[in-house]
Amino acid sequence: MRILFIGFIAFACWSAFSTYVYVCKVKGLCNEQQTTIVVAESHHDTKVSPPDTVKQALIPQDLVVHFAFDNSAFEANQEASQYFDESNAYMNQDSMAKLSITGYTDAIGTDKYNQALGYRRAQSMQQYFESKGISANRISIESKGEKEPITDNSTILGRADNRRSVVTLKK
Repeated sequence: MRILFIGFIAFACWSAFSTYVYVCKVKGLCNEQQTTIVVAESHHDTKVSPPDTVKQALIPQDLVVHFAFDNSAFEANQEASQYFDESNAYMNQDSMAKLSITGYTDAIGTDKYNQALGYRRAQSMQQYFESKGISANRISIESKGEKEPITDNSTILGRADNRRSVVTLKK
């Protein structure tokens, strides 16, 4: 019985692999986009134009904005503007998508103060996106304070990297 089971598994693996090689490698059909053109025939001479293609917006990578020490003021820059354009395009095609903004701090200061500072950083980013036209009900904010550093807080550069807000587009 065991030999039959092993033989069946080997046959199934060989079949799947050989199908993949034939379809993808030999015929080259795996990465090919299919376009179907429908031609309406009539008695009049008409020219058929290719169909318009709708461009699908992609989910942009997270936006990370760094802040100065003990500061929550956000000044718009090219990176934030580009992120807004990309995320807004995606949000226009997916009505369930939302922005999630999380504020972080370095480890200097009390937990309570850093939690509030992280929240103010997230709020300043929220105000930016709302001023650009994204509805407030499609933005959620939170603060992690000093709880989730991305690098060591014992150096000046490490603390500077930890003072940030992260904007994520969620489905």
